[in-house]
Amino acid sequence: MGIILKQSFSNLVSTYVGFGIGAINVLLLYPNFMQPEYYGLVSYLLTAGNLVWPIMALGGHNTLIKFFSSYTSKQDQDRLLSLVLIIPLVSGSILGMLGIYFYDYILSYFEGENNLIQPYAWLIFVIAISTAYFEVFFSWNKIFLKSTFGNLMKEVLHRIGIFVLLMLLYFKLIQIEFFIYASAGIYLLRTLVMMYSAFRIYLPNFEFRFPNRKWEIIKYAFLIFVAGTVGVALFDLDKFMIEHFLPIENVAVYGIAIYIAAVIAVPYRAMQQITNPITANFINLNKKQELTDLYKRTSLTLMLVSGLIFILIMGNIHQLYALIPETYRAGVQIVFLISVVKLYDAVLGNNVSILFNSNYYHFVLYSGVVLAISAFLLNVWLIPLYGIYGAAYATFAAFFMYNSIKLLFVYLKFKIQPFTAKSAVLLLIIIVYLVAFYFWDFQFHPVVNIILKSILIAVSYVFLVFIFRLSEDVNTLIKTAKKTFK
Repeated sequence: MGIILKQSFSNLVSTYVGFGIGAINVLLLYPNFMQPEYYGLVSYLLTAGNLVWPIMALGGHNTLIKFFSSYTSKQDQDRLLSLVLIIPLVSGSILGMLGIYFYDYILSYFEGENNLIQPYAWLIFVIAISTAYFEVFFSWNKIFLKSTFGNLMKEVLHRIGIFVLLMLLYFKLIQIEFFIYASAGIYLLRTLVMMYSAFRIYLPNFEFRFPNRKWEIIKYAFLIFVAGTVGVALFDLDKFMIEHFLPIENVAVYGIAIYIAAVIAVPYRAMQQITNPITANFINLNKKQELTDLYKRTSLTLMLVSGLIFILIMGNIHQLYALIPETYRAGVQIVFLISVVKLYDAVLGNNVSILFNSNYYHFVLYSGVVLAISAFLLNVWLIPLYGIYGAAYATFAAFFMYNSIKLLFVYLKFKIQPFTAKSAVLLLIIIVYLVAFYFWDFQFHPVVNIILKSILIAVSYVFLVFIFRLSEDVNTLIKTAKKTFK
């Protein structure tokens, strides 16, 4: 776990720096510097880009991680790297031509109440192709166990860029139109930086031919492409459909609630960058015991860290909303439901990596398609009835079912599960802290209240974790920090 802890910690720091900058953007600058309809427009363009990029990547980024370590010859490895470079170009070209052919139809979709989107619809393609290539080059770094710089680019660079653009907008040095175009340009810039990093780590002899096991790669890439598209759709479908049923400014209101809850997923995302290729290696080499140990330790560590963040968010949610303009405030219920989903994701540890890198990866496709259809139907049913709350209900139900099925499937096929007695103790602590701190506040300014409650929660929580020795990895980190401080 040494390299996992080291790079996970580095990724965690950079991810939280990114989320910190993003929180300033999302909670303070966007609501105060931009009109709600334009904020909703920016949120929608990014959401739509996230829905399209997996179609362009065609699973190439996951295919690279799955198969690279299974090849022993440099020629096959170079052919695989060359292959994943050409995939987004081909698929992107096809989608681009279709987009040009059906452009008038696409524009007609946005006629009426949300016609503000029409002049900028083509930026969805720019964001999507940039993100697809970014993920390919990020995976390129991962297979050589170099995830830190890529995570910095993924989580920090574009948020700094948005921060700078928002400040320029506030001081009237740029117009809103330039802001929107430049926001898409930031995604292109980080892709170019990531490409440079990948080629510095390893520059292959480009040979655009399939490596050995061609049909196995094609089958895997196709199924993972569909599964990945389904996963992204489940995550962003609610925001995309809100635009269809409600005025576009509701996308911004809902997006703020989602962003707050998404902070819980940061440790999971940080650890996954390094555990994914290691999980693939354990499966390729049939190291069952090492895989089981990694499953349990990632689950417990992520449950511990994400559980603390969950408590901090729900314990301070009322004060947090007091800092946001009333126009953008959503119900606490939305934040709670999405937060529970994010915590459930974290508790599963490297479950998704096990499925994606095993011979059962097709299961992710079948279950994901069914659940994506279910999520779509739930959104169609619930958003007209309950507005943005209906979107939260639909997302919660879909993800809860999806995660439960993945947990059960890994247990049935691999005979392993991530929980221990310490998991039960930790869950009890999380519930007690949630009940204790949600209903109690200091009677101070919201910022002072958040700081004091957060310090009290974090110190007491870490103390309990250390005393009860709930995580060997976390205890080691605490002891190391104590020695460094001394």
